Amino acid sequence: MKVVILAGGLGSRLAEETSVRPKPLVEIGGMPILWHIMNIYAHHGLNDFIICAGYKGYMIKEYFVNLVLHHSDITVDLAANSIDYHGGKRPNWRVTVVDTGMHSMTGGRLGRIRDHLTPGEPFCMTYGDGVGDIDIAAEVAFHRDHGLKATMCAVTPPGRYGATNIEGQFITSFVEKPRGDGQRINGGFFVLDPSVVDLIPSDDTIWEAGPLEWLAANNQLAAFKHDGFWQPMDTLRERTHLEELWNSGKAPWKLWA
Repeated sequence: MKVVILAGGLGSRLAEETSVRPKPLVEIGGMPILWHIMNIYAHHGLNDFIICAGYKGYMIKEYFVNLVLHHSDITVDLAANSIDYHGGKRPNWRVTVVDTGMHSMTGGRLGRIRDHLTPGEPFCMTYGDGVGDIDIAAEVAFHRDHGLKATMCAVTPPGRYGATNIEGQFITSFVEKPRGDGQRINGGFFVLDPSVVDLIPSDDTIWEAGPLEWLAANNQLAAFKHDGFWQPMDTLRERTHLEELWNSGKAPWKLWA
């Protein structure tokens, strides 16, 4: 099963980082968030990736071309014009990076990679800026069981501010960043039938508007409810939060060894 990752947006709300690199290459614990997302999928046995690049997409290509180089010791034999790699942990990934346009919308990027999909075979799709401890294997099984065109991981967003418990006139305790009001939102991490690409007429199509709304209106969109950890990286505050979790050694999304 292929995994499509949308990685072409400008990331303007994280301009402190994205002025010099695409958002999926912004690092958490010294590794791009894209690497973290791919490890989540690889942990569940999915390692054939299609990266939908756009803004500064050449940097994503260069990252994967040099991935082994950056994580191995090397011996360079200048006379023989050869390089030997020593040690390092090489992921068993197959990565296709596709230029899906500088200004394409989320749906448009998905439409651009239709020729890289396997006809009749569902595929996974997510955004290049969010992580979670989602059970991808369970979601894929859920998708195959219900037989609809699309499955969306429905999450409860994390709270942004701390809250207080009040009894009468007394504040009795504080709650650190409680979860939202119970409403679930689009958490990415989709499983999709390739026929959904037919709902994308142009580069200007926003996946979350026309296609997703059509699927919902026609009872073709199932919710895979996830009550565990989920966190996007839209702002510097959220990037710092993820960095702190990683440095604590207790990053909830680190499912791999």
